[in-house]
Amino acid sequence: MTMPVMEPNLDAGVLAAWAQAIDEGPFSSLCWGERIAFENPETLTLLGALAAWTDRARLVTTVIVPQLHDPVMLAKALATGDMLCGGRLVVGIGIGGRHEDYQAVGADVATQTMRGMAERVAIMKRVWAGEKITESVLPVGPSPVQPGGPPLLIGSIGPKTIRSASAWADGLAGTTLDLDARKQNELFDVGRAAWAEANKPEPHLTTSFWFALGSGSEARDQVHRHLRRYMNWIPAEYVDAMAPATGFAGSEEELLAVLRSFEAIGTDEIQLIPTSSDLDQLRRAADVAAAL
Repeated sequence: MTMPVMEPNLDAGVLAAWAQAIDEGPFSSLCWGERIAFENPETLTLLGALAAWTDRARLVTTVIVPQLHDPVMLAKALATGDMLCGGRLVVGIGIGGRHEDYQAVGADVATQTMRGMAERVAIMKRVWAGEKITESVLPVGPSPVQPGGPPLLIGSIGPKTIRSASAWADGLAGTTLDLDARKQNELFDVGRAAWAEANKPEPHLTTSFWFALGSGSEARDQVHRHLRRYMNWIPAEYVDAMAPATGFAGSEEELLAVLRSFEAIGTDEIQLIPTSSDLDQLRRAADVAAAL
């Protein structure tokens, strides 16, 4: 389950309530995403709070963009988060889709490439391995609880990105707009083949989608409102055109059928993305997940 970090009017009470409810189960992971030029909480600060608010669920960034951060400081912050949560951290990373986030922090848009990300990942892995990357007296710490650092998932919806990340990633943090399990499995097959070519264990396969539970029109309107807000860098007419077929809107029984269709293709984890901060949506989704 993803935290409602892209919803308006959040405060510590709402975030803590969601985190604690997710941690109570039956969800395997608690996820949250990163944006800069938006009203969402800052990703790494929230990681510290989530580590304190939870005890069981894995904590998964979906996704953080290394090019928006100094890689040494990012490695230190993530290692600290891994320490605080007792080794429950999983780091989904991607290149990001918005130039405005790069510009907001003074990052070079020319680094918005797989190569730019891989270069930063290499530095982060050196930090997590305890290497000294300057002539400092001591290496940059603390050491992450998980040897070599937290697992890395590549945020991608394209074969080229998946293949290029197979050398250093541990799995995929994908997304599906149209809930087409067959198309998702084609990308999973790309990942399985790329990891096999790299002589690595099979990748951890995840995908995600927006959801709203309720009557057909009410739930679909909820998804539409969320997309209008979240996709504010895209002209509204394009968002309006895609909204009727994007994400899930419907009943618990219908959501369960969708989840089972992805389970059938070997999906290790589906990360649900709420389109409301209403805790009732979380509770209803928990009932569905418990039925799997």
